[in-house]
Amino acid sequence: MLVIAGLTAYTLSGRRAPEIKADPSNANLVATGARVYRNHCAACHGANREGQPDWQRRRADGRLPAPPHDETGHTWHHPDELLFDITKHGVAVLGIPGYQSDMPAFGDTLRGDEIWAVLAYIKSRWPRRIQEIQAEIDARASQ
Repeated sequence: MLVIAGLTAYTLSGRRAPEIKADPSNANLVATGARVYRNHCAACHGANREGQPDWQRRRADGRLPAPPHDETGHTWHHPDELLFDITKHGVAVLGIPGYQSDMPAFGDTLRGDEIWAVLAYIKSRWPRRIQEIQAEIDARASQ
């Protein structure tokens, strides 16, 4: 419940849309994203974006396993800028006191264009209808 509240607050915070976007139709961006994903994300989120087993159940340490980035997960429920910021800065951007995650902040590891490329790659693998729904979510968030 706290995660949902944090995501809602983040979405309503009036952040501006970024100039660079995660365009799943850009073949060069998707190819770069596939390489970066393989090198930095697949170890936790799976080579096929399938996530870790039982990703919706908290472990003994209270943290959730890495979610899938395919259509069975919740990545597509969020606007691009939020996904970018979580990847770059970690879950601290959600502003949820005490919320912990194994998701590292990649701001010191990946350039912004590499993060956008990973997001483009992930989005490019979703079914067309999921891409359309996520694009609507993204458009509403950037208004």
